[in-house]
Amino acid sequence: MATLLFGGAVQAQEVVEPPFAPPQRVVSMNLCTDQLAMMLAAPGQLVSVSYLARDDRSSAMARAAKAYDINHGRAEEIYLLAPDLVIAGAYSTRATVDMLRRLDVPVAVMQPARALEDVTARILEMGALLGQEDRAEDMARTFERDLAMLRAAEPQDVRAALYSANGWTSGDNTLAGQILLAAGLRNVATEVGYARGGIMPLEVLAMAAPDMVITSSGYPGMSRSEEILRHPVVEAFRAAGANSAMRDRDWVCGTPHVLRAVQRLIEDRKTYQRGHK
Repeated sequence: MATLLFGGAVQAQEVVEPPFAPPQRVVSMNLCTDQLAMMLAAPGQLVSVSYLARDDRSSAMARAAKAYDINHGRAEEIYLLAPDLVIAGAYSTRATVDMLRRLDVPVAVMQPARALEDVTARILEMGALLGQEDRAEDMARTFERDLAMLRAAEPQDVRAALYSANGWTSGDNTLAGQILLAAGLRNVATEVGYARGGIMPLEVLAMAAPDMVITSSGYPGMSRSEEILRHPVVEAFRAAGANSAMRDRDWVCGTPHVLRAVQRLIEDRKTYQRGHK
């Protein structure tokens, strides 16, 4: 989840030519492609999405996903669905992608969005794959208009740090970091040398003294990776009223749902500013 949310190593872009005619039976096997496909597919065109699409902790469209059959990214189950197009993500199981291609099943691999500008590109890319270009162009224009209305003209004086499981943080050159900037916040991670993603030790977080600490949503049960979010250093920021909890489902994927994350941070920033005049 941290890799999806805050960005991993950049992989080479795979160039995939869409089918000449719009596909009639599409299967998505990636959480982010699931959501874009659900937004853009014509009725009956999308036949299956990944099981993660129904998990409301990570999916912004969990309710809508209940209308589709689910898959677990296994080549055998996907092949039996008789798709004329499978859409995977760059981090989808490579063995599945390779096996489907050996079985002559067309597979398109989409890269994750690593910037807000990538959201528009992914919308248009999905539209082209599905043969829904007009619908995708309308969605892209709406997204860009709404983002422009939300985006702060310039960063405010409020300094924020993204802090997730295992102490993972994210700098300006990531989707999460750009959500932060769009909300008018200054990214502490970039100040201390994290242009992309990386593990920020608690000592660095404490010495940076951010005004806001933005933590990921907790999951049921106990996790050693999440124990750091209950450390006294992080709890001290919470006690000071400088903590904001992100909803992973609005941050993970490069879809128009990132606008909800921007809006939430704008509200949190304004609340902080009112309390520290």
